[in-house]
Amino acid sequence: MQSLFKATTSGVLVIGSFRWCRAAILILYLLLGGCTSLNWVAVRKVPRNPLEQPLRLLSRTGPRPTGRTTQLLRRYDLDRHLNGGSDKLLAEMQQVLSQEPTTENYYAYAELSYIAGKKAQDRGEIGHALDFYGTSVAHSYFYLFDESLGRYRNAYDPQFRRACDIYNGALEETLRLIQEEGHLRPGYSYRVHTPHLNFDVSVVARGKWKPDELEKFEFVSDYKVTGLTNHHRTYGLGVPLIAVRQSKDSDAHDTRVNSVERYYPSGVTFPVTALLKVLPSRRVPGTREMPRSCVLELLDPLQSTDVQLAGHVVPLESDFSTPLAYFLDNPQFRDQNLATLGLLNSEKLYNIRGLYMLESYDAGKIPVLMVHGLWSSPVTWMEMFNDLRASRDIRDAYQFWFYLYPSGQPFWISAAQLRRDLKHIREVLDPRHRSAAMDQIVLVGHSMGGLVSKLQTVSSGDVFWKTVSERPFNQLRATDEVRRELAETLFFEPNPSVRRVITIATPHRGSEFSNSATRWLGHKLIALPNLLAKANGRLRRENPNYFRDDNLLDITTSIDSLAADSPIFPVVLESPKAPWVHYHNIVGKIDPSGWFGKISNEGDGVVDLSSARLQYIESEIVVPADHLNVHRHPRSVLEVRRILREHLNGLRAGRAYLPYPVRPAWHVGKPTKP
Repeated sequence: MQSLFKATTSGVLVIGSFRWCRAAILILYLLLGGCTSLNWVAVRKVPRNPLEQPLRLLSRTGPRPTGRTTQLLRRYDLDRHLNGGSDKLLAEMQQVLSQEPTTENYYAYAELSYIAGKKAQDRGEIGHALDFYGTSVAHSYFYLFDESLGRYRNAYDPQFRRACDIYNGALEETLRLIQEEGHLRPGYSYRVHTPHLNFDVSVVARGKWKPDELEKFEFVSDYKVTGLTNHHRTYGLGVPLIAVRQSKDSDAHDTRVNSVERYYPSGVTFPVTALLKVLPSRRVPGTREMPRSCVLELLDPLQSTDVQLAGHVVPLESDFSTPLAYFLDNPQFRDQNLATLGLLNSEKLYNIRGLYMLESYDAGKIPVLMVHGLWSSPVTWMEMFNDLRASRDIRDAYQFWFYLYPSGQPFWISAAQLRRDLKHIREVLDPRHRSAAMDQIVLVGHSMGGLVSKLQTVSSGDVFWKTVSERPFNQLRATDEVRRELAETLFFEPNPSVRRVITIATPHRGSEFSNSATRWLGHKLIALPNLLAKANGRLRRENPNYFRDDNLLDITTSIDSLAADSPIFPVVLESPKAPWVHYHNIVGKIDPSGWFGKISNEGDGVVDLSSARLQYIESEIVVPADHLNVHRHPRSVLEVRRILREHLNGLRAGRAYLPYPVRPAWHVGKPTKP
């Protein structure tokens, strides 16, 4: 039994195995919380369609018009054609419409054309179905936008919203048919024939992406989001699509590739809304009316969810969550796959580590860079990303980037890599430093990622080096490569483009998670990069009696680096911070009466409250959440949104924000003393 105990300096006996048991529970907790086998989307048996109930699309007898349209047909003695062919009914309805072009008649004709398209499609008459759907789109468009009907349109009439649904539904069916023929792509043109008018349609892409970037399209209505808590969409006109980006053949993360291409992950998807505009008639008096020209626009709702249409500001129907979930459903982006690879085999992650974008780069939007923590990956941010992007003012002003790094290595090495990557992305995207938005970067770091982020904003001087050795750095014997790596890691200045740092559940003074048990396991399980392992041994041999005992070079894993007795934490806390940077903090705190709270100190279960809190910050909130979920908690998302809005409000108001004079509005460059 004595092997289970050890004596403390005060003579109190404590159970030595408790630390191992607690370590095992923590690791199991992290493992179970991080292993996500869920599917992000599920394929619907039947595509989502708001017309399903009002038109009884799935009934055994086939689709039927609404009661209101049936009543209109009775008024004109046309209901006798309901059980006959669609052509006869539409022909007579067309005569009624030509004599009485009212909103009611336009709507009825659009609805009946949609039903006729469904029936033709069920019979396999694809050409007729396409024409009927085109007729439905055109006449619902006329109902909504024809100037002659302006005084009769009633936006409070339920039929008005159903006309929008008819437009959207008929347009989606049209797009599905032309996609089957491979014609749903920018630059393509086709003609839709109707009984009395033809429409020439051209497909045009309007967004930050280039037309050749869009490899294929999927329909949002085919999928149900299952892996995200909230499903964000806007309501209006248009067909929400999932645009799958065309991946290039080059190595996306080859540092020699100086283009934005290297920052897009393979198979990334963008939200797109397809909208058909019917252009004004080109008929010349005394001649027959020419075919009406239409433009099928593929719009980027991340740029705007409104569009000018026939002199009106029209909201777009859009979906932000489904394209994101569709991308995340790719097995190679499963959180635990990347997280475990980054923790246990850092060297293998080096080929894919770096900055990533999940939306098209926009020089006018402020980057928000999200940095994950230990045993994690950028996937951990998807709940917050999904919710933040739902706010129009946030997505209009900000673009979200993500950092993937090997979380098995000490966090100051990851910080040095991030410094290089931020410098490189500026050289690639804005080499002449003309983008004012790139000088307003906001970093958001969870757990160890908060430390990586904070190290972008402090000045090292020589205090970091002094944790390694009392002797001058220039006397160190090392290869040029090792000397450069050490210099970049231990000597640095704050990044002038980073203006805010938000740390979430960050162990600013270390974590008890890093104890003798977890550190022992870390050394057994974490495979260090060959260069790092070999360099440390060679440095020792070539520089005898040069290094301090227990210096930073002896700390070879991230778990070691997070120990509360690590020499780096006092240095980071006391290092001079950039005066232009604003700091915010979010802290997690679990219920102490719960099972996990009973075996943990006060805090989030991994980071103690005393380590997570800071004094020199502008704001701090405590969130009732554990370490794995604090950055997903609604209060954390709301706090990050509040901070981002605060940042925008200050910039737009022209407040200095810095102790130095700056340019007006939010065009703030590198701070310089007068």
